[in-house]
Amino acid sequence: MFRFLFGVFVGIILAFLLIYCGGGKTVKKVGEGLTETGKRMEMLEGEISKEKDDLWKGMKKKFSGEEKDGRKGVSN
Repeated sequence: MFRFLFGVFVGIILAFLLIYCGGGKTVKKVGEGLTETGKRMEMLEGEISKEKDDLWKGMKKKFSGEEKDGRKGVSN
């Protein structure tokens, strides 16, 4: 019960601060910043995903015993 009332109290304070600091203009600025950050994060996620896939392919080749000439299961 205490946490709920504390959350309501904090929410009311944040709402008053938002209105005091400019209301819609502030929300618009924050939204634009978050949109740009989201776009950058999507690009990074794509790059990380590609690198991860390449890493898994390399690990599978290493552990399956494939060599440069294509033979499987043959080790030196």
